[in-house]
Amino acid sequence: MQNTTIKKSYKFALRTAFYITLFSTVLMTFYVYYFHTITWQVAFYPLICFPLCMLIIQYRVERFIYKRVKKIYDDLTLLESTSLRQQPITTDMGTLTKEIDKYAKNKKIEIETLKVREEYRKEFIGNVSHELKTPLFTVQSYLLTLLDGAIDDEKVKKKYLTRASKGVERLTYIIKDLDMITKLEVGDLSLKKENFNIVQLVQNVFDLFEMKAAKKDITLTFDIDYNEPIMVYADKERIQQVLTNLIVNSIKYGQEKGTTEVSIENLIKNKAIIRVTDNGEGIAKANLQRLFERFYRVDKSGSRKEGGSGLGLSIVKHIIEAHEEKIYIESELGVGSEFSFTLEKSK
Repeated sequence: MQNTTIKKSYKFALRTAFYITLFSTVLMTFYVYYFHTITWQVAFYPLICFPLCMLIIQYRVERFIYKRVKKIYDDLTLLESTSLRQQPITTDMGTLTKEIDKYAKNKKIEIETLKVREEYRKEFIGNVSHELKTPLFTVQSYLLTLLDGAIDDEKVKKKYLTRASKGVERLTYIIKDLDMITKLEVGDLSLKKENFNIVQLVQNVFDLFEMKAAKKDITLTFDIDYNEPIMVYADKERIQQVLTNLIVNSIKYGQEKGTTEVSIENLIKNKAIIRVTDNGEGIAKANLQRLFERFYRVDKSGSRKEGGSGLGLSIVKHIIEAHEEKIYIESELGVGSEFSFTLEKSK
């Protein structure tokens, strides 16, 4: 590559020198022929020769650079660069260098983004496959056992059909959550905002999961007695889904005889913040960054024993962001976790 560049530069220098020499010779010959001798008029020669030679060299340099720069533009166009073709071809090296640097940086970012997306795609497909495979195989095994003759045994039939039904229920749950998160991500899920009492909504969720919490002797409670309603403006059904996911998670990963506590505070004049705090197993800092990703599980084996689609926290994040609000998490391994999110208060 270097030898080729040197040869091209020599070729350019030789041609340019030839043109200058030729032009100077012709000009000098004209002077000698016209004046028949070297007189004081020869002083005009450099005054005429210099600007003309400069124009010739400038023209040659411009053509030389233009050809090579044009090739660079053409090569970049083959790489689907549209930003460079939108501008006129420049022979200014400073401008060209900036354009090439900018192009290279953009391409680097694109490549890195594609790599991240490819890894995410592979991981996502693997997770979906695993999540669907487990209940599908469970249902299939129970049904095959029944078809092989176990259907004649009433006790076995009832037990296996019940288990197969639970497997189908989990499949339905996963598919519904996938449909929900897809709609949230593409912005296809409209929010039906209304004014409602967030204290009453939290209490409703407590009532729904009181028995589930009782199995682990976990207490569902407010931090204080909220005797007055706290009115917020949001999609009541979606916020109930957020509270459900957060409270169910706190029960799943909470320690026996533990506590799940909800507090509602004024954040600023028109915002309230709802906190869901537990004293469960907590989450390591290394896992916090990916906690809201689809299907991401901190403890994969433990999480699957507990069931669920693995999409709960991702759905929570999308619902809160669809409200143009924020969700936060603070957690310490072995101490507990606190999820909090903001809502607009009723005017």
